[in-house]
Amino acid sequence: MKFTLQANDKFSKARAGEIETAHGKIQTPIFMPVGTAGTVKAVHQHELKQDIEAQIILGNTYHLYLRPGLDVLNKAGGLHKFIGWDRPILTDSGGYQVYSLTEVRKIKEEGVTFRSHVDGSKHLFTPENVMDTQRVIGADIIMAFDECTPYPCDYGYARRSLDMTHRWLKRCCDRFDTTGPLYGYDQTLFPIVQGSVYKDLREKSAEVIASFNREGNAIGGLSVGEPAEEMYAMTEVVCNILPTEKPRYLMGVGTPINLLENIALGIDMFDCVMPTRNARNGMLFTQNGTINIKNEKWKDDFSPIEPESDLMADQVYTKAYLRHLIRSQEILGAQIASLHNLHFYLWLVNQAREKIVDGTFYEWKNKMVKILGQRL
Repeated sequence: MKFTLQANDKFSKARAGEIETAHGKIQTPIFMPVGTAGTVKAVHQHELKQDIEAQIILGNTYHLYLRPGLDVLNKAGGLHKFIGWDRPILTDSGGYQVYSLTEVRKIKEEGVTFRSHVDGSKHLFTPENVMDTQRVIGADIIMAFDECTPYPCDYGYARRSLDMTHRWLKRCCDRFDTTGPLYGYDQTLFPIVQGSVYKDLREKSAEVIASFNREGNAIGGLSVGEPAEEMYAMTEVVCNILPTEKPRYLMGVGTPINLLENIALGIDMFDCVMPTRNARNGMLFTQNGTINIKNEKWKDDFSPIEPESDLMADQVYTKAYLRHLIRSQEILGAQIASLHNLHFYLWLVNQAREKIVDGTFYEWKNKMVKILGQRL
């Protein structure tokens, strides 16, 4: 993997760059649609390419390990071939999913034992076998195995968890560096900064992660319930330490406003289920603010969802029609809304990139934050 910085904003730490992988180039800042189990929910791969122009998507190690399973993925030649996607893929390590299984998992130094949400079967994730699993999945960028602490989190627990995450990282790197890719192209390992919302722990973790000198770095454990101000404060602390010449990935974030504020702090990569999950529940993100399409006010509104930026080249869907579909729980409603929200997210980060390059990002960002906070 190669990362090239192409522009820096004069009034913030925002930057534009390019990540080069075996499956293509990624223009940053970038948002990665979440394809948890080998599919971005309600969206075809050709729509991801042609309509949304997604440059990279995300898969989840925990879910893919359980279904379809490593044997199937290996026989298919990896996730790219299995799902028919020839652009870059990033996989998270499953650490967040295991963290969310509070009642059915146990964390020890060796790793994490957990029970499958599918059939209740017992499994063990270790730093070593998570690296092996991500080799089989075959993503271009893979994540180290870490523990994602909850919010709020006791300082003592956060410190102990952080130290273990760093020990696990050493084991991840050792396993990754002594194994090879399975499908004829290189993979890249990103470590993950943790430390909850404690400044000294975040600083310590960022320094440790930077010392491993991997090709890119991730920031985890934010967007887990903490106030946005805490997220921004921790992101700023970490970005001041992580090397500027390597991409920074803020995991699981977030709202359109979160994206803009964190881009201004120096983040290059994002992922979040919000655009698709909220879409299925009738929440639409637009250039003028947020729409709850279920509201009565849209019942006979026959204007396009986004007048200034038609999603479909050959089809205009009205607010009234989409409201009807969502309220009727028609599958097409989830499809249209998901396409719209993902299109908007990719439009937003692309606009941010253009503004960084032409030197107008900071003023534009401040204006957009006010607009995007509106409920229409």
